[in-house]
Amino acid sequence: MNENYILSNYIDAALSQAIYDKLEDATFAGKIPSCKGVIAFGSTLRQCENELRSTLEDWLLVGLKLSHPLPIIQNIDLNIDLNRELIREPVDSL
Repeated sequence: MNENYILSNYIDAALSQAIYDKLEDATFAGKIPSCKGVIAFGSTLRQCENELRSTLEDWLLVGLKLSHPLPIIQNIDLNIDLNRELIREPVDSL
């Protein structure tokens, strides 16, 4: 896991938990149980995987923008407490 890409790592970790089902009409449905409401459909498994990734990305962007609590996945916590005081180092100390 690359620490420089926290969103990519989060998405990959969430997608590793995805559950896919083949439906009666031979299409596929996918969901990520820990991410409520993240579900997608596709005519092929690959298309369903791609749709699920896109749905997850949109879900994350909305969640981050609206400060919704996001699930911690594989110890990756994207929740930010905007009420806490940020501690910043002076630029000249770097």
